[in-house]
Amino acid sequence: MAVRDRNARVGDALVDHLGRRSSSYSCDVTSPSPIIDERVEVPGEELSLDALTADISVFQRKKGHRFSSDDLVTAWFAMQVCPRPDTVLDLGCGLGSVLLHLSWSAPDSTLVGIEAQAQSYALLEKNVAHNGLGDRITVHHGDLRDPDLLALLDAPFDLITGTPPYFPADTATKAMDTQRSFARIEYRGGIEAYVDTAARLLTTDGWFVVCGDADAALRLERAAAENELAVRGSVTVVPRAGRRPLFTVWALRRQHGSTGAGERSNSIDGRTQATIERTLTLRDRAGERTDDAKTMRAFSGFEEAGNALRG
Repeated sequence: MAVRDRNARVGDALVDHLGRRSSSYSCDVTSPSPIIDERVEVPGEELSLDALTADISVFQRKKGHRFSSDDLVTAWFAMQVCPRPDTVLDLGCGLGSVLLHLSWSAPDSTLVGIEAQAQSYALLEKNVAHNGLGDRITVHHGDLRDPDLLALLDAPFDLITGTPPYFPADTATKAMDTQRSFARIEYRGGIEAYVDTAARLLTTDGWFVVCGDADAALRLERAAAENELAVRGSVTVVPRAGRRPLFTVWALRRQHGSTGAGERSNSIDGRTQATIERTLTLRDRAGERTDDAKTMRAFSGFEEAGNALRG
């Protein structure tokens, strides 16, 4: 399969498998509106306002990079392994979809986000302000590999998340849109850079939850070993029954953090739980939403018949 085709498959179209984005949550914000924070502008852009959770909405460029199910599954898995973090860091947080979801899912936490791409950072600031979360969320405009920036952070963190670009620069077709290109192509480092930074900033018993292409497992494991981290669980996402996986989300912690085969110590509440290893299938062979997809919707507060409980 051509990389360009796979780019499209792991991008915006993923939301369709969950049925989460609704036109009822969209609005044209090219003209001034009372709900827009005028301190942060994305000049010349047509934006939509979309529901991320039952209580959180985000501005996104209609023709730019938009949040997708990889963001949602990353936030969900983070809450499975570390349900009550005091401190959260989201690396390369884009317009803030994982960061803002975690602020909603873990309401007692304080959070920090880092984003380098200018358009995404402008939307990140706008979305934090729009949802009234400036007292809990601090965001930084810069490169997650920059040691001077990392020195400014109030590390360490109980939970660190990241959704890095999936494709090395020498193997991918550049998107026409700059924001989309930086979201998909490793111009500022790939999964290895995220692992390296997370390892520097985790608490002793902290968790790092990172999303990547389903074929990136070996890269992830090598980077983890080099940083004395170990994979303690994973969730692989299949868009439709019978098709190949689209992406995987891994949970890592320091190598000494294991309590024994198949178990881990919850660094927040001290309990011991089984490590999660599972596959989520979002559509059945007939194209209908599965119980897995309904669970993801319920996690975001969108209830429907047959949903599992949130989390």
